[in-house]
Amino acid sequence: MNNSASISRVALKKITPDVSAAMGSLHAVAVSAARDAKVEPELLELIRIRASQINGCAFCLDMHTKDARAAGETEQRVYALNAWRETPFFTGRERAALALTEAVTLVHDGQVPDAVYAEAAEVFDETQIAALIWAATVINAYNRIAIATRMMPGGYQPTPKN
Repeated sequence: MNNSASISRVALKKITPDVSAAMGSLHAVAVSAARDAKVEPELLELIRIRASQINGCAFCLDMHTKDARAAGETEQRVYALNAWRETPFFTGRERAALALTEAVTLVHDGQVPDAVYAEAAEVFDETQIAALIWAATVINAYNRIAIATRMMPGGYQPTPKN
């Protein structure tokens, strides 16, 4: 499939600025809830990358792999994330979050299985699980926006850390 823009796509921020701002606010409050729940920002980036891999969102993959690398994530783990079950590179906590992220992202494949939820509940408290579900939900929404409007990857640069 050719991903070049054959027709001009709507600029959502320009056409629906209030909705775009609300989406940004949802993202911000979800990040704040994760921070308050003591969910590591690095784990949130893994969630964002994994959901974006599943959804095939090049724009979000570009953004969140750059953000993860800027935050100190290793190239090895970023490269292996698509096959996380087959590697020794991820902790039990990360594995539980990634499994939950996949189940939320692929909810049409049979909902979120009890076994996946139970695995997450072994290593996360309810507040943390809520934060993980929100993180997965927000990135899935952003993936759909970026794909539908054909946002082009490549131009994003992480904010330098001071």
